[in-house]
Parts: sequence; C-alpha cells; structure tokens
Amino acid sequence: MHRVAAIIPARFHATRFPGKPLALLRGKPLIQHVYEQAVKAGRVDSVFVATDDERIYDTVSRFGGRAVMTSTVHESGTDRIAEAAARIDCEYVINVQGDEPFIEPEMIDDVVDLLYNDDRAEMGTLAKRITGTDELLSPHVVKVVFDEEGFALYFSRAPIPFHRDDWKDLQGVAFKEGRTAVFKHIGIYGFRKEALSRFSSLKKGRLEDVEKLEQLRALNAGMKIKVKETTYDTFGIDTVEDLRKAEEWQNISL
Repeated sequence: MHRVAAIIPARFHATRFPGKPLALLRGKPLIQHVYEQAVKAGRVDSVFVATDDERIYDTVSRFGGRAVMTSTVHESGTDRIAEAAARIDCEYVINVQGDEPFIEPEMIDDVVDLLYNDDRAEMGTLAKRITGTDELLSPHVVKVVFDEEGFALYFSRAPIPFHRDDWKDLQGVAFKEGRTAVFKHIGIYGFRKEALSRFSSLKKGRLEDVEKLEQLRALNAGMKIKVKETTYDTFGIDTVEDLRKAEEWQNISL
C-alpha cells in the first residue's frame, strides 16, 4: 500500500499559460521540478502526476516518474486527483500544486503530520504570516482565519480578520507590526482518502461561487480543515513572466 500518496494535478490547456507543465525551467520541465521536490518528502510513500494530456504523461514517464491519465472534463485539480486517487491503494492523499517548483519537502511532511496527529482533521493545509501591506490587500493572496485548535473558520480574498480599530475602512487597511496576525493561505492540501472522495462529490456552494475558492465548499459542508503555520512560502508560476522571474533567481530562499 502507498499509505501516503502525493498527487500532482497537471493539465496542458491552462488559460493563461498553455503547456505550462512542460515549460522549461533551468533546463527541466516545470512538472519535473515539482515531482522531484515531492519525492524528497519523508512522509510520502509515492508520487504521481494526474493528467489528461499524453504529452505530459510521456514527459513524466521519460524522467522516471509515475503518471495517471484522467478525464478531460474536470473543473479543478482536486477533482482530477480524486479520480487518480480512486485507483491508488492509499490512506492519505496530498495535493501538490503542479506550478510550484520550489515547494519545500518539509511543507508536504507538515501537511501529512496534521492528518496523522488529529483524527478530527479531514483535510490539512498551511498558512504563513503576512508581513506587508501588498499581500494584505491583494485579492490574489488568499487569507485564512482559524480557531484555537487550528481548524479553519474561513478563507477569503479580503483582509481577515478585519482590524476595526486600526483600519477604520478599506482605504485605511495596512500591515502593522505587533497587531493580531493575518495569515495567507498556502495552497497545498492533504486529505484522508474518504474525505477527498466526499469533497469531490459535493456541489459548489454560494460562498465558493462568490469568493472563487473551492476550499469554502468543504467548510460549507462542515468538513474540518486543520491549519498549521509555516515559515516557508511558495512561488506559483501562472504566466510566462513568472517563469522568467524564476529563471533569474540565483538562490531560492522563500
């Protein structure tokens, strides 16, 4: 049995960057960088790429990785890994984003430990303290709030929790050292296999529809998402310009 399977969803026809998984970064396909980082995780027994494209499948096979062909109709990477996971004998599934070549293996291990250490956790994910106003205000940076036991209460593109006394209104929102921490969500997810199956069968809810955040589908259904703070960050490659920036980095320290 592959007790913990890391699955990397990868599709060729991305809207903003077609062919992104096969784009070369320092001479290797982007998907290979992600795969090699996932393999280094000590808690992971096996790594798979879930794809709907034979070009990606063949590339993964050539560099010695494992790939699973999936349907072309999936709306999200989570749906894609759910199909792949159904064919893999495992207990836990870690969804590793296919466009984050600098993900640290320790981040994957931390998500696995969240599930190992708390039987109540159906899902696990990470969060990092926000330290600047730009991230705080950006709708592209998802924020998360969680309770005293680390379970997610809400995810939003807006600054949450809203510091009423400091900020007064949206125009006054700014990061201040020493105030109640605001956390950005790091988009790696761990699932118990049965929870992944349940999640993929849920219908999109109104909160997800408004915020365009699929993790709200899980919260809306009462699923328990355990959050751990991390000091690591990630660098997602969404565009050709992002790829150029990644190529220019001499030392990766995220």
